Amino acid sequence: MKIGIAGCTGRMGQMLVKEVTEDGDLYLTGGITRETQNLPTNVPILKDAEDLFAVSDLVIDFTAPDASVYNARVAANTRKPLVIGTTGISESQMKEIRSCAEQTPILFTPNASVGVNVMLEAIRDIAAKLGSDFNIEITEAHHNRKIDAPSGTALALGKAAAQGRGIDFNSHSVYERYGNTGARTQNEIGFSVIRGGDIVGEHTVYFIGQGERLEITHRAIDRALFARGAIRAARWLSTQPAGFYEMRDFLKFD
Repeated sequence: MKIGIAGCTGRMGQMLVKEVTEDGDLYLTGGITRETQNLPTNVPILKDAEDLFAVSDLVIDFTAPDASVYNARVAANTRKPLVIGTTGISESQMKEIRSCAEQTPILFTPNASVGVNVMLEAIRDIAAKLGSDFNIEITEAHHNRKIDAPSGTALALGKAAAQGRGIDFNSHSVYERYGNTGARTQNEIGFSVIRGGDIVGEHTVYFIGQGERLEITHRAIDRALFARGAIRAARWLSTQPAGFYEMRDFLKFD
């Protein structure tokens, strides 16, 4: 399968270039990037998304929200599958991506780790079983160059918890506490963020009850796991009809 990489000079893009190049069943067609200097020599740099999709069977996108939306439009026009791993995508941008998926298969994953996606399913189930007597708090930690907060994975975990509890995520999520905030409301889903050093990614969901606490944690040690997960998802997506997919579809969670 011929794979193109959008955002090939970013941290994830570089890892994808390495993983695709070393995979005997895959062929790296090229990449696109907004960088203009110190470009890599191990991947052909193409002019734009149109050129990348033209020579690829499938494109993996780790760019920025606006670029991902544009790439989704090109995917729809060319009927080529697209895996999007970009975080920080707004609800309106996601709506447009879903619209593009009516023309071609698009898989969106804020975290391509298989372990994280199993965790998402577990959080949904635990939140449903424990009920509102347990307060939900989510902490996440990443390297000091990450530009969005909370992380896309933390938000996905919060949404999974809200789904399990049967509450609206947007009206119950709390991103800031400072000063005299008053007592915590029963169904709040609180977020805390750490940025520093070279932390690849750590996420913990706390279910805090009276006299007991359940903590579910995922720690990413090697960024390559995200690239491998994205490639596994890409292989699966290449056989699917047009539609919007998530990792839970690929992993066949009920």
